[in-house]
Amino acid sequence: MTLDLPAHAQERLKGLRGSAHSTGVFTSDFSVNEFLLVRKAGFEPIGLCVGSCVYHVGIQYGSWSKSQEMDVLSKAMYHARELAMSRMRAEASAMGADGIVGVKLTIKRLEWDEQLLEFIAIGTGVVHGEGHKGFRAHDGGPFTSDLSGQDFWSLLHAGYRPVEMVMGSCVYHVAHRGVLSGLGTVGRNVELENFTAAMYEAREIAVERMQFEAAAAKAEGVVGVDIHEGSFGWKTHVIEFFAIGTAVLPLDQEIAPDKIPDPIMVLSVND
Repeated sequence: MTLDLPAHAQERLKGLRGSAHSTGVFTSDFSVNEFLLVRKAGFEPIGLCVGSCVYHVGIQYGSWSKSQEMDVLSKAMYHARELAMSRMRAEASAMGADGIVGVKLTIKRLEWDEQLLEFIAIGTGVVHGEGHKGFRAHDGGPFTSDLSGQDFWSLLHAGYRPVEMVMGSCVYHVAHRGVLSGLGTVGRNVELENFTAAMYEAREIAVERMQFEAAAAKAEGVVGVDIHEGSFGWKTHVIEFFAIGTAVLPLDQEIAPDKIPDPIMVLSVND
């Protein structure tokens, strides 16, 4: 299921500088330093892009003594994030952006129902100052990146460009220890190998899925990888491993890194 952009979102996009209304303003969540370096990289911010999804996460029970992936929960967390991301990207397309910089994905539990989670994706839509379309994603739409404005400039200066924000999710049930096993380690320094193996496997699954997305985006590699661990009110011993990063490709010849100017340091002095 897809949603059209809300009426208020459409009205907001009409008032942006990059729209047909040239007298509009831009909006961004850039810091001053990020704003400076994004512009030095040859891009102009247009406006904030937002995508939201309220999702009912289903129920799945794992075996007490067995470590295993919770497929129902993994698919729910992945699908909900994808919906939020696609809606954010739709806003970027509507405002004519070439890409989105500084994407943040957040999740919050809604107070009125413990089974409901809201997934929010937000970033700043940018457009290349010279109208170069070589920065777009492989499908012709806006690129997405969770890199900061500073890292975005550094990446371009190194001769690479962002293609797509890629991610992998794995919700995993870590087996409980038996009573006898617990008694056997009382007062001892000893590795709990079954726990180690379970946590290791869950992280590997998340990272592998992120790599698969990068390959599908025809990227050369992934930078800025971060692995988050969290439990969203599930039963004990159930945890999500979430890997996220920005897939990158080398710049084309016509947008070689030596065309990107060095940043100018700006100093401010307070009286």
